[in-house]
Amino acid sequence: MNKFNYDPQKSIQEAVKTTTKLMNGLQNMMDIEDLEIATTPKELVYTEDKVCLYRCKPTVSKPHPIPVLVVYALVNRQYMLDIQENKSTVRRWLDAGLDVYMLDWGYPGHVDKYLTMEDYIDGYLNNAVDFILEKHNLKALNIIGICQGATMSVIYSALYAEKVKNLVTLVMPFDFHTKDSLLNRWALNMDIDSMIGASRGLLSGDMMNFGYNMLKPFELSFDKYIYFIDKLDDKDAIMDFLRMETWIYDSPSQAGPMLSKFVKDLYRDNKLAKNELELGGRKVDLKNIKMPVLCMLAQKDHLVPPASTRPFIDAIPSTDKELLEYPVGHIGIFVSTKALKDVGPKIGKWIKERK
Repeated sequence: MNKFNYDPQKSIQEAVKTTTKLMNGLQNMMDIEDLEIATTPKELVYTEDKVCLYRCKPTVSKPHPIPVLVVYALVNRQYMLDIQENKSTVRRWLDAGLDVYMLDWGYPGHVDKYLTMEDYIDGYLNNAVDFILEKHNLKALNIIGICQGATMSVIYSALYAEKVKNLVTLVMPFDFHTKDSLLNRWALNMDIDSMIGASRGLLSGDMMNFGYNMLKPFELSFDKYIYFIDKLDDKDAIMDFLRMETWIYDSPSQAGPMLSKFVKDLYRDNKLAKNELELGGRKVDLKNIKMPVLCMLAQKDHLVPPASTRPFIDAIPSTDKELLEYPVGHIGIFVSTKALKDVGPKIGKWIKERK
C-alpha cells in the first residue's frame, strides 16, 4: 500500500507535461522578433526640448471639430494607452470620432534637472495647448488627463480655464491625505530633497519603480512571474506579459524641482485639495473649474485609491460634472475587457455631446 498516495505514473505525466510546456515556451521566446507597442499611426507636430506632441491619425472621415489633448503622467510612458492594437484606449477614442493629440514628456537628462512645475505646466503644457488652438483656430480644447497627468491637468484648468472646453480625468490623485494608499503615507515622511540631492538633482526611474513594487511586493515582484511561467506555452500571453513589463520598467527620471514640489505641496501638505496650491505666484483656484468635467476612477486602484479621487467632484463648482467608477485596477481601466468596451466610447460620446 502506498502510504503517501504517490502515483508514479501521474508524476511522470506531470513531468512530461511541464517539460513540454517549457520547451514550447522556449521556442515561443525564440520566435519573438519584434515587440510591437504603440502601433496607432501618429504624426509628430510639435517639439520643445525633450517634449514631443503627436497627432494621432483619425479613423473617421470627419472627426470632432474640437481636438483632445491627452496629458499622461511624468513617471511612466503614455503608450500604456496604446499598449497593443486590440487593447488600445487611443484607438477607441479615435473610433469614437475624437481628434487626438498626445503629449510625450520624453526622458529628462541632467541638463533638465532644474525643471520646475511651472516649466511643465506654464511652459510645455501651455505651449502645446497654444499650438493646437492656433492650428485649429480655436479658443479652447478638450483635455484628458491620466493619473499624475490628470492632477497637472486640473492645475492647468484652474489657471487657464478659458482654454479648456471640457476636462476628463482618469485615475487622478487629488486628496493626497487619504489613508487608503501606502504611497500617500510614505510620502508624508519622505525626505524628498535629500533623495534628489543624492541623485544629483535627477531621481532615477529605477528608484521610483522600486518604490512602486514595494507597495505590493509579492504580487508585483513574484506572483506575476509565476503566472508567466504557467503561460509559457501561450504565445499571445507571453507577448502581453512582455509588453506590460516593457512599459512598467520604461520609467523616465524625474526633474528635482518638479518632483520636490509635487511631493511636498501635494502629498505632504495636500494643498490642491485644500485649495491652497500656488504656481508661479498665482493661486490655483479650484473655483475656476466651471467647465464640464468627467471624472473616472478604478475601485481596485492601489496607487490612486478611490478615496483620493472622489472629493474632487465636490471641490469644483462646475454644474456639469460626473463621477464614474469601474471595478478594475489602476492599469485595468485602460486594458481590461470591460474598460476597453466602456471607457473609451463613453469619453468619446461625453465629449461630442458638449460642443
